[in-house]
Amino acid sequence: MTEILYLHGFLSSELSVKAVATQQFFASHYPHVNLQVPRLTNYPSQVQDQLETLIAARPALTDGGLRVIGSSMGGFLATYLVEKYGGRAVLINPAVRPYALLQDYLGQHQNPYTRQDFELVASDIEALVALDTPAVRQPSHYRVLLQTGDETLDYREAQNKYAGSSLVIEQGGDHSFTSYTSHLPEIADFLLARDAVIAAPENP
Repeated sequence: MTEILYLHGFLSSELSVKAVATQQFFASHYPHVNLQVPRLTNYPSQVQDQLETLIAARPALTDGGLRVIGSSMGGFLATYLVEKYGGRAVLINPAVRPYALLQDYLGQHQNPYTRQDFELVASDIEALVALDTPAVRQPSHYRVLLQTGDETLDYREAQNKYAGSSLVIEQGGDHSFTSYTSHLPEIADFLLARDAVIAAPENP
């Protein structure tokens, strides 16, 4: 069974609209795919350990290279994983420098989906800096969906970082990527293509 990993964004969860739509789509159209949608920790300083533990526990995730869908912060994390383990990813309005954005979010928060209270502190920012991949080695391993109306992120940052990737830039929209469900068939095609088996990089 093929495994695909879905990574949601900051202040989101596996209960988000895109996550649920993705689960329903693959369950209906690709029953041979096991879609993993973990509830990521609210603390960026803990997310690397969480993801590494998940991958270690499910070796099928890296069989032939990772296949990842990442939204917003999840796109940043998906890039880190693909650059380390090999594979390919579809990124939806991905955060390129979340450590810069979250400087303004230090303090107390509540996840609107899980109602969990947490505090974002300086060490969380430092942890994200450590996960940064300033450049991607093989742009063709990424399909990047951007909407110019994203009110949270400047889509041009992702356009520049993933230049050479399969870029889809839609005018308007917002950070949630309003036409997401219509792209699910092409997302599946990109991740499940016969040539999608990609070895891990030589120097992870």
